[in-house]
Amino acid sequence: MAAAAVETWGGVLLLSLLPWVQPFYVPGVAPRDFQKGDTVDIKAVKLTSSRTQLPYEYYSLPFCKPATVLYKGENLGEVLRGDRIVNTRYTVEMNTDRNCEVACSKKTLTVAESKLVAERVQEEYYVHLIADNLPVATRLEFYPNREAAGGEEQKKEPLKDIQFEHGYRLGFADGNKFYLHNHLSFILYFHKEKLEEGEVHNYRVVRFEVVPQSVKVEDLKAVDIEKTCSLPEASSSAPQEIDPAKENEVLFTYSVRWEESEVKWASRWDTYLTMSDVQIHWFSIVNSVVVVFFLSGILSMIIIRTLRKDIANYNREDDIEDTMEESGWKNVHGDVFRPPRYPMILSSLLGSGIQLFCMVLIVIFVAMLGMLSPSSRGALMTTACFLFMFMGVFGGYFAGRLYRTLKGHRWRKGAFCTATLYPAVVLGVCFILNCFIWGEHSSGAVPFTTMLALLCMWFGISMPLVYLGYYFGFRKQPYDNPVRTNQIPRQVPEQRWYMNKFVGIMMAGILPFGAMFIELFFIFSAIWENQFYYLFGFLFLVFIILVVSCSQISIVMVYFQLCAEDYQWWWRTFLVSGGSAFYVLIYAVFYFVNKLDIVEFIPSLLYFGYTALMVLSFWLLTGTIGFYAAYMFIRKIYAAVKID
Repeated sequence: MAAAAVETWGGVLLLSLLPWVQPFYVPGVAPRDFQKGDTVDIKAVKLTSSRTQLPYEYYSLPFCKPATVLYKGENLGEVLRGDRIVNTRYTVEMNTDRNCEVACSKKTLTVAESKLVAERVQEEYYVHLIADNLPVATRLEFYPNREAAGGEEQKKEPLKDIQFEHGYRLGFADGNKFYLHNHLSFILYFHKEKLEEGEVHNYRVVRFEVVPQSVKVEDLKAVDIEKTCSLPEASSSAPQEIDPAKENEVLFTYSVRWEESEVKWASRWDTYLTMSDVQIHWFSIVNSVVVVFFLSGILSMIIIRTLRKDIANYNREDDIEDTMEESGWKNVHGDVFRPPRYPMILSSLLGSGIQLFCMVLIVIFVAMLGMLSPSSRGALMTTACFLFMFMGVFGGYFAGRLYRTLKGHRWRKGAFCTATLYPAVVLGVCFILNCFIWGEHSSGAVPFTTMLALLCMWFGISMPLVYLGYYFGFRKQPYDNPVRTNQIPRQVPEQRWYMNKFVGIMMAGILPFGAMFIELFFIFSAIWENQFYYLFGFLFLVFIILVVSCSQISIVMVYFQLCAEDYQWWWRTFLVSGGSAFYVLIYAVFYFVNKLDIVEFIPSLLYFGYTALMVLSFWLLTGTIGFYAAYMFIRKIYAAVKID
């Protein structure tokens, strides 16, 4: 019987359709086998802090450098994330322990270097290393009587919970004193894979932990021309203080301990993916899905029953040739498809929304299948960038066809507007923010060559595809509207206060935002607090719920508007359908105030700059979904009534 297994977090697609078919891996990372004594490279990725949101290269601080510094070739996503993967002086061999090794000879930090290290410690920077593409994690142990018990008594208590945090702290501060973690105790776990030939085993790295320590240089007792050292007892050692006002002597050391683990290679990411409370995540998402489904069902029942009653009444009036004056949404049938103002801009924004919708749908679906797992570093962002470029053909097609439906005739200008309006805003804001990041000498600054590559992708891939799609969309027959438009526009009656656009935005945004605000918290944590995001299956479900809720609330709002005999729905539906973006903005401000400890100007500017782009993209996405749902709804109901 055919069998297929997808190991999601390893990015492994193992197909065993026939007994003699060899398994293969697409497109993630294949396991690497080691023999005892083989070198396991320890590489540095970057330094990060949730307080500054500015990543830095590992060697921006005076760590021990190898004789030849080798940077790994990064993909587009890694460059945009600020990753700069580089080799280190740490020598680690498979299943070979090291008690205490000196990374390099004693270093004397200059006043400028000491001041820089003290600043990075005060800003709570974390150091990120990888071994066999597995990120280092620091174990956090929690005891049930943490406050009541202390010292040795606390250590005897059974553990209540064990969690891990990404990377390790550069150091710690105590008042006005700063201490550097200069000794790293690496704990690596391996899993044995027995070979068929005999008792020889392959070893695979399945976990990478570190216990950072601050040990004064005199207490390390370096011997053998500073190649090995000895660690003092914890009670008798003093921490390595960094005085920013003078030169400081520092010795960087490390130790290595290997432990065997029952965890298999395919499950080695489970440790990192459970850094947050998974149980709360599951419960919250299920709760949101149930509530939204319930509300959506009620809305659907109400709108369907009301519409059936309206259509039956309108058709019955025509059958008995009643001379009663028309009222409600049938009364505006001669103006409901009248083209709005600025049709080119509207169609361009909707084209960008279609482009975003296709990109988001494909990325989430592919990630749900495990092909964009955290082990494929930077793959998610790289895929998103390329997909947005290639989805330009669909954005151009829908924009061109809608533009022709709205009686537009300058298709070349419309195609140019579609290809440049949204991308120009995104690239312009990113370039301005990038200038500030350049000024901070952060690795988060996009290099000039990468910026040129992005521009070439925009002008060489996205824009031609938008023009191509726009050309075919404009040549195709416009959407078939079921009623004719009168030559003289009808006067819109005075509307009640609750039909105001701002009130509509506030009302329409509640349900879609309620469908995804739990997921929004985890997404923000992944972006701004350097956490891993992994529940793409739930994200796909939330995205479907978001599409359904946006469509339904848009249909309800446009129905109320037409019942009030206001036929100017084109722009209004697009604006109101994106109302949940307003709540996303409010939530982003709340998250900034309550969850982040950012006080400086440039990190605040980066947060709100990138958040503004996220809100803009979300508004385009939800506005487009709501617009097309309302458009199909209006065409459907006017085709169902008899109009002379």
